Amino acid sequence: MTKPDIGFIGIGLMGAAMVGRLQSLGYSLTVMGNVSRPRIDAVVAKGAVEAVNARELAKVSDIVMLCMDTSASVESRMNGTDGVIAGLKPGVIVIDFGTSLPESTKVLGKKVAAAGATYLDAPLSRTPSHAVDGLLNIMCSGDQSAFDQARPVLDDLGENVFHLGALGTGHKIKLINNFYAMTTANAMAEAFAMADLAGVSRQGLYDVMSAGPLQSGMMDFIKAYGIDGNPETLAFSVRNAAKDVGYYRKMAQDLGANTIMSACANEALTTAVEQGMGDNLVPQMVDFFAKRFSN
Repeated sequence: MTKPDIGFIGIGLMGAAMVGRLQSLGYSLTVMGNVSRPRIDAVVAKGAVEAVNARELAKVSDIVMLCMDTSASVESRMNGTDGVIAGLKPGVIVIDFGTSLPESTKVLGKKVAAAGATYLDAPLSRTPSHAVDGLLNIMCSGDQSAFDQARPVLDDLGENVFHLGALGTGHKIKLINNFYAMTTANAMAEAFAMADLAGVSRQGLYDVMSAGPLQSGMMDFIKAYGIDGNPETLAFSVRNAAKDVGYYRKMAQDLGANTIMSACANEALTTAVEQGMGDNLVPQMVDFFAKRFSN
């Protein structure tokens, strides 16, 4: 079977890993970056073609993929005379792999449908290292027939590929998922910092906590930095974590829900960004709490 031509927008940590995976499997790719020139150069050196704008990328693609940081970034690449929508051919599938606001996703879905194409939201979990090996978790939603058509490509990128319902459902589940993940990560980061203040060893604390029902992959991500000094096991920036928790709070507000639990993670992450830690990785929130307790 002939592989579809892929257009990929957003060559960040995750996007670069996904593009590398697709290239290793023989897909033809047209790409656009968002921030990092070195990553664009690297994938172009391996055979990808760099597009001059999103409209031209869409014109030569059977599937357009976006892996970007915010809904605003997605909207900026989708809309306008040089945007993806302006270049869509009938039958093209557009997939947003980022973590976006569900209401924005629904609006874009209607615009894509008016152009004769189909929009899917397919946010991700796991890390860029998983993406390299095609082991992502993919939370897809939208038109079933478009999902079925894109499924072989999604299976090349993900170990666990879910179809979750109507357009926007994937983004809703991803926001709930990331709220829980970042709340847990910050709780563990504070626990290590509190151990320092209380005069007990981080290792001893971890040994006890991990021996019981608290043990989790997120605990181990924070432990990898808090004890072992390696933040890279969770290559997810504090800035993006703050954005995701903020989107969760916006979704809750739109639903009329007064969220309580997200307030703590939101305060910690947004304060860390304000203090210049936005480009740090989430496990380094241990340092944020340690510094806070030492003042």
